[in-house]
Amino acid sequence: MAKPENDLKPVLGKDEVQRIMAEGFGKYASDFPYEVLTVEPGEVRIRFHAEKRHLRPGGTVSGPALFALADIGGWACALSHVRGDPLIVTTNVNINFMRKAEAGSIEAICRIMKAGRSLLVFEVEMISQGKLAAHATGTYAIPPQN
Repeated sequence: MAKPENDLKPVLGKDEVQRIMAEGFGKYASDFPYEVLTVEPGEVRIRFHAEKRHLRPGGTVSGPALFALADIGGWACALSHVRGDPLIVTTNVNINFMRKAEAGSIEAICRIMKAGRSLLVFEVEMISQGKLAAHATGTYAIPPQN
């Protein structure tokens, strides 16, 4: 897929990003099924633990569950590379479903395509059983610093 911008440097590590994201989900933090695996320049990898509750009939991971993974991936990129501000918000996400995603671990490879002062554009590849299950692109709005 596309390569991220070369000059991006993370401002937070994976543990800080994980903490901010889990805290951002309030009372659901103890049931947060996303694990930040790595934070690298311009890229974050996340593992989603898809369980029975995330499946639709036929044993396929639901579209809303994969959409959430894409949105979480974009948020992780923004948190790790901008300033860890949990008020960075989604303005757009577009997703294409390629093939059935199975229950179990789904890895998301999240890349920053462009980072500006007020917007961050990202893409996410969602891999299930070694195959591309879905691909998303999106934009996050970055609030001005006080």
